[in-house]
Amino acid sequence: MRVGEIHHEERARWGKPLDGVRVLAAEQMQALPYATQLLAHLGADVVKVEHPVHGDSGRGANPSLIDADGRRVGATYLRNNLSKRSVGIDLKRSEGKALFLRLAPHFDVVAENFKAGTMDRLGLGYQAVAAVAPAAIYASISGFGQLDPTPYASWPAYAPVAEAMGGLYEPNRRAGEPPPVVVAGALGDNASALFAVIGILSALRHRERTGEGQHVDVAMYDSMIAMTDMVPFLWSMDAPASMAAAGSTALVAGFRARDGYFVLAVFRERHFRLLAEIVGHPEWCDDPRFAERTGWAAHTETVIRPALEEWAADKTKLEASRILCERGVVAGPSQVAEDIHADPHVATRGMLIEVPRPDADRPLLVVGNPVKLSRMAEGPVRSFPGLGAHTDQVLREVLDAPDDELDALRRDGVIA
Repeated sequence: MRVGEIHHEERARWGKPLDGVRVLAAEQMQALPYATQLLAHLGADVVKVEHPVHGDSGRGANPSLIDADGRRVGATYLRNNLSKRSVGIDLKRSEGKALFLRLAPHFDVVAENFKAGTMDRLGLGYQAVAAVAPAAIYASISGFGQLDPTPYASWPAYAPVAEAMGGLYEPNRRAGEPPPVVVAGALGDNASALFAVIGILSALRHRERTGEGQHVDVAMYDSMIAMTDMVPFLWSMDAPASMAAAGSTALVAGFRARDGYFVLAVFRERHFRLLAEIVGHPEWCDDPRFAERTGWAAHTETVIRPALEEWAADKTKLEASRILCERGVVAGPSQVAEDIHADPHVATRGMLIEVPRPDADRPLLVVGNPVKLSRMAEGPVRSFPGLGAHTDQVLREVLDAPDDELDALRRDGVIA
């Protein structure tokens, strides 16, 4: 799907579930920008507040490109800001704070993801916004939350730290080696974003019934504990820590095929019997080494891997996966970016959006909306906004700000 396209046009007449919802987001990097991009996919009008000179700190990420305005823009910004409008306001200036508080009553949701306490110090925290916009939903994403006391209140956080503290890395760490820190995908950010969207939608529903706004508080650490729920749960059952990686009572591993690897997930005896038959080793079903599930993992490297990789040697990773799945064994190819781009499922579901880039013919590929609704059209999607590109438009539209006020604010460096 390309920017501006509408898929499933027969659904377009239904509109989108968040049509008419306005979101004012003082946001940076990925966690909240990913959440508000999803809200925009669902129909919300998202106004992004950025510093008028430096913009969202995600603009400084690498790799980067030069945008149509001649500014260098980083990957973190590029993939998290479709279908938004950018307003440049210096929130550290008293005039900028006043402008933000004038805007707040005109929005259903006011959101921020700065370090806990930052917006309070600026005079723009929940209490300040609630004083001028009591019906607004105020949403915060931070490393460790804001509504409850925590020993980590002053700590900054990026996704890998939340992932580590939430228990994601230890189950797969080999003895004597450091934890395998993974940054591809930023689960700590995107998981927090999804919980923030759930919180915002819940608060909007509550407001429909009561007319009241409230503070939606999401901690990245909490979000990762929710994602890695097996870690504390299995520990509470006195299970070995390695069980949290699903490795000691199941056959979960990657196996080599002709062109790469496929991943197999066998958790039940009937699936192990099917696997044994498919790869030509029905004798495994009567082998005492495999009588218990623990034996599958214990003998993966010595018995199962050589057999599976011999069976798959003349097959692509997709072919091997298809044969296994058609017989009822759960498997799938371990894909690289090119595989995902070429996957017909991805195209059919509109899960990669082609965004034109000003410095090359090849488009950027930004993830699409994973929430599919039978009465909602896919798209149209707008490209990411230039820094402050919609400042005048939004201030005129929302505040009916006259030109002389805008000119004065711009001369003083308050707005972009």
